[in-house]
Amino acid sequence: MSQTRHVPVMLQRCLDMLAPAIAEPGAVVVDCTLGLGGHSEALLTQFPGVRLIGLDRDKEALRLSGERLAPFGDRATLVHAVYDELPDVLERLDTPRVHGVLFDLGVSSMQLDEADRGFAYAQDAPLDMRMDQSVGMSAAEVLNTYAPGELVRILRQYGEEKQAKRIVSAVVRERAKEPFSNSARLVELIRDSLPQAAKRTGGNPAKRTFQALRIEVNGELDSVEAAIPAAVRAVRVGGRVVVMSYQSLEDRIVKQVFAAGAANTAPPGLPVVPERYQPRLKLLTRGAELPTEEEVAENRRAAPARLRGAQRIREEGTE
Repeated sequence: MSQTRHVPVMLQRCLDMLAPAIAEPGAVVVDCTLGLGGHSEALLTQFPGVRLIGLDRDKEALRLSGERLAPFGDRATLVHAVYDELPDVLERLDTPRVHGVLFDLGVSSMQLDEADRGFAYAQDAPLDMRMDQSVGMSAAEVLNTYAPGELVRILRQYGEEKQAKRIVSAVVRERAKEPFSNSARLVELIRDSLPQAAKRTGGNPAKRTFQALRIEVNGELDSVEAAIPAAVRAVRVGGRVVVMSYQSLEDRIVKQVFAAGAANTAPPGLPVVPERYQPRLKLLTRGAELPTEEEVAENRRAAPARLRGAQRIREEGTE
């Protein structure tokens, strides 16, 4: 697979948003979702004084990005970890505070492009969907073993799938005949389960179910809920956290964490607001920024992206 054809999503906007925090020599920036290393390579190139820590749970991604970032030598430290392990990683590296943190959430281009990983509903593949294939249950195991009520909850909560009951009824009926192993059978079953009206809108009818299974298999929302506050705590005053998300559930978590940090928490009626109640964050975007038509033309996977950023303006608990 060629690494050169991959265009990182909203690359220049991410760099511009991080720039004020990481322009100084010796600045440390964490790429929490290393993937193929596109954002990291650009960070190391554009900011020659930066030291980078790159995290990914996918060992193949680490191998490929390691090759890509090798020319930067010891300026890049790559770690096999899920992004919610950020505090542990920084402690191990004796780096308590950093200048910038970048997240490019969701499934990586490499994982979508590698057919045998089972992330893409457009091609038949084993139903795996694990970002780290050395741990956890595969999507097939989830489909074949979860109770019907639990599958309905997952499809509704993580896929926002209105036809969850219909799809799960069909899954339960079919898995009793033969366990699921490949994606094509599941795609066909979903297509056959849905009423005609539901098939006419929203792209591939399997999209929401595949998203729900992927989030469940990888514990993605739990990781995001832990990782974004951890990133806010990890940046020093003046440091910035920049996050790209690709579906509303992730974006909602980011929005809530940033909004809470940017809020005045004083009890109502105080004539003067003490320092400890002042906002800890300054929002860098008005709402979520969307990709331009040019950015989508350059990389169609940018279409659903939502970009948010926040700057640390105060330490925790200072008086």
